[in-house]
Amino acid sequence: MATELRDTQDLQAVELINPQGQGAAVILCEHASNRFPDDFGDLGLAEADRQSHAAWDPGARAVALGLSQALDAPLVASTVSRLVYDCNRPPHAASAMPSQSEKISVPGNRDLDDASRQARVDRVYLPFRDAVYRLLDARAEAGQPSLLITIHSFTPVYNDRPRAVEIGILHDEDAGLADAMLDQAHRLPHRRVERNEPYGPQDGVTHSLKEYGITRGLPNVMIEIRNDLLTNAADEAQMTDEMLTLLRPALDALGAGGSSGAKTGRAQNA
Repeated sequence: MATELRDTQDLQAVELINPQGQGAAVILCEHASNRFPDDFGDLGLAEADRQSHAAWDPGARAVALGLSQALDAPLVASTVSRLVYDCNRPPHAASAMPSQSEKISVPGNRDLDDASRQARVDRVYLPFRDAVYRLLDARAEAGQPSLLITIHSFTPVYNDRPRAVEIGILHDEDAGLADAMLDQAHRLPHRRVERNEPYGPQDGVTHSLKEYGITRGLPNVMIEIRNDLLTNAADEAQMTDEMLTLLRPALDALGAGGSSGAKTGRAQNA
């Protein structure tokens, strides 16, 4: 039976767009927002830190929304900063509520007791998880095939080290969809596309792929886009199109193209 969302407050922690989408893809954006709900305050962070990549994945929601529209795909996005709770981490992980993110210290996440951690799990993670569960359950009950795509962005310089990779195609033990996308990398000759970069399973970043994809036997992939390629709406639209250049033939190769809901023309981003 589909999991029910808990109450109206929970809806503030998760955004569900196009839940009736008929495409094969289901899109997640765990780091879509840098919002800090009033009940958690600003965690002692300066305004610049709350706007930085440490607090969210700039441009990721726009690309996720563009893919949702182009592929007629449901989209589940968190509406809370990952510094409050990182929805791509399980509750037991220290990085779910990090006290340090790159060079940024997070005072409000230091020495959290069990009750405080559980409050964030209840307020942020469980509503997101439940929304994904309910969506995938409903599609399965309707006999509608699903594959999982998670959308992220990353900083071009991390701990003073520049990153040359521009697009990362990430996977855990199931590499099928990632392989199919990487097979299309020649279609973007101007881009540096790499497997499991700048992160990989060893970095603990594949929680969503395992929790919602692998455990259900669904094809799955995590897409990372360097955020200096996502600085404005035109960039976001271009990167959406480039992701579609990889995704559409990959979906066809997996037999999901006929139900991908692909629409012609440039995707519109918001």
